[in-house]
Amino acid sequence: MLYPRENHARAIIDLAGIWNFKLGDDTEPGELCEMPGQAEPIAVPASYNDQKDVPEYRNHYGFAYYERTIRLPRMLDGQRLMLRMDAVTHRAKVYIDGKLVTEHKGGFLPFEVEVTDLISSKAEATLIIAVDNRVNNSTLPIGNEDLAFFGSDNPGVPSVEAAKVWRRKQNLPGFDFFNYAGLNRPVRIYTTPKSYIEDVTIVPDVEEAMGMVHCEVTTAGIASDAAVEMEILDADGNCVARATGAKNTLKVPNARLWNPYPGEPYLYTMRLQYGEDVYEQKFGIRTVKVSGTQFLINGKPFYFKGFGKHEDSAFHGRGLDQCLNVKDVNLIHWLHANSFRTSHYPYAEEMYELCDREGIVIIDETPAVGINAGGAKNPYEYPILEHHRQVLKDMVDRDKNHPSVVMWSMGNEPDTEHFPQEAYDYWHALYEYTHELDPADRPVTLVCCQNNYEKDITTRTMDVVCFNRYYGWYNLSGDLDAAEYALNMELDFWEQQNKPVMITEYGADAVAGIHECVPEMFSEEYQVEFYKRQNAAFDRRSFFIGEHVWNFADFGTIQGVMRVDGNKKGLFTRERRPKMAAHYFRQRWGEIPNFDYKK
Repeated sequence: MLYPRENHARAIIDLAGIWNFKLGDDTEPGELCEMPGQAEPIAVPASYNDQKDVPEYRNHYGFAYYERTIRLPRMLDGQRLMLRMDAVTHRAKVYIDGKLVTEHKGGFLPFEVEVTDLISSKAEATLIIAVDNRVNNSTLPIGNEDLAFFGSDNPGVPSVEAAKVWRRKQNLPGFDFFNYAGLNRPVRIYTTPKSYIEDVTIVPDVEEAMGMVHCEVTTAGIASDAAVEMEILDADGNCVARATGAKNTLKVPNARLWNPYPGEPYLYTMRLQYGEDVYEQKFGIRTVKVSGTQFLINGKPFYFKGFGKHEDSAFHGRGLDQCLNVKDVNLIHWLHANSFRTSHYPYAEEMYELCDREGIVIIDETPAVGINAGGAKNPYEYPILEHHRQVLKDMVDRDKNHPSVVMWSMGNEPDTEHFPQEAYDYWHALYEYTHELDPADRPVTLVCCQNNYEKDITTRTMDVVCFNRYYGWYNLSGDLDAAEYALNMELDFWEQQNKPVMITEYGADAVAGIHECVPEMFSEEYQVEFYKRQNAAFDRRSFFIGEHVWNFADFGTIQGVMRVDGNKKGLFTRERRPKMAAHYFRQRWGEIPNFDYKK
C-alpha cells in the first residue's frame, strides 16, 4: 500500500485535530451506527487512554467511538477519493453517514476504502470510526482471554464464574507494554486520478559500480492506453536513468550506495508517471545478505548496535509524535548506535522514512507477541495463523521499499520449548511464506524468549538467531558471576549452530537517581555493571553480530508488582533523560565501527 503523497496529481486532506469521542462497551456495533450519547473532545492522532485522567479512559474495555465531519473542496471533483487509516488499535468499523463501509482487524498497519461515491457529491458527510481495544487469543498481540474476568489466578476467589459477578471485565495483555488504543496514527483522505498508480516495488542490486534497480508498477482504475514512465533522480534532482513500461531494470552508473550512519545514507527518487497520475518513491541502492556467520550490508560484515524501542510517550501514548521521532533519532546518533527493532509491532511509516534519510537500520517486527502460555497449554491451538499471515503480508507490502529495513522479524518470544514440533511447524511455514512475500528476499527471523535452547528446534533454523536473555535479572537475579557463566555456556551452544547470532533484548531495570557504591538491582550502577559483564562475552565471539539493549527508553506498562510506573530498563527515562548506562554505551559504541568489527 503506497504512502499518501501530495503533488500536482494528488491531494491530501489530513483529518488530524479534535474529534468527538465517546466510550462504549463490549457491544458490537452493527451495519448502522451513531454516536452513543454525549460526546467529549479527543485529539487525533493519539491514544485516548491518557487524554482524560479518569479510570474509565485508562482501563477501558471494548469499543470507543470517534466522530467528525468531512468537508471536501470543489476542486477535488472528478478525483478518486480514498479514506485511509494508518493504524486503529486493535479493530475498526468505519461508518459514513451512519452506514458501515469497511472494517479491519489489526492495530498497527494501514487500511483504506474508496469513498468517491459516498462523499463526492455532498457538501459534508459524517465519519464515525468504532474502535475495539480488546485483546484475546485471536488477536496480535495476544491477550489472556481465559482470565478476562480475573478469577482463577487469585487465591481466595472461589472460581472464575464467581468472579464474573463482581469483577469488571478488563484487558489482560499477554505482553509487557500498555495496551494503548484508538486512532494512534493519521486519518486522511487522499485523491488520485481515475486511472492511477496502485503500487510500486523497487528491488536494488549492485554489479561492480553499477546500480541495478528492478522496478515494477501496478496500475488500476479506468483502463488507459498510457504507458508507465520511470525516471530515477539523484539527490540533486538530476535524472540518472529512465525507462518506459510497467516493469524494468534501470541501470545507475557509479551508483552511490545507501550506508548506515555515520556513512552516507544516499537516497534516490523513483519518479513514476501514468497518464495524469504521478508518484514519487525515495529508495536506496544497497544489498543485504547473510553469509556464513556474517550479516552483510553492501558486502561488508555489519554489527548491530542499538535496542528495542516502543512508540510510547506521555499523553500521546502510542500516538504518532513527529517531534519525538526526530528527538529519538538524534539520540540514536548521540549514542553512536546504528539500529533498532520495532518491538513489538510495525511503527508509523513516518519513522521509517526518517530512518531512511538518517541511516538507521531497522529490524521490522509484527505484533505477534504473547504466543506463549508458559507451558500451561499449546498456544499454537489459538486461532491466529491466518491473521498472522495477513499481518506479515501487509507489513511487507507496506515496508518493502525502505532501505532502512534489513530483516523481517515474524514475532517476539513465542513458546518454542514446551511444544517444539508444533512451534517448528507453525514458524517454519511462516518463515517460508515471508521469504515468498519479499521481492528483495531479506533475511527472516523470530525472536526467542528465555528458554531451554537445547529443546528449541525452531530458532536455530532462522536466517539469523535472535534471542532475548535476562541472566542476572529475571534469571539468577542479582548474581552477575552466575549470570556471566550461564551466558557463556549458552553462547558456546550457539557457536555450534554456524549461524549469525545477536541478542535482541538484555537489560536490567534502573530507577533514575538510585545510586549505590556496591552495585545492586534497580540502581544505575547495577545496570552498567550488568552490561559490562555481558558485553565482554559478546566481544570474544566472532559469530556474534549485534547487541540490542532492552530498552531505548522507559515505557508504560500495565500496573503490577513487577513494574513501578512502567518498565525501567531504558537507557533513557521516558522523558529522554540519560541514565549512566546511556553514557556507558555512548563510549562503547563510539569505539565499535559499523563494519568489520567481527571479521
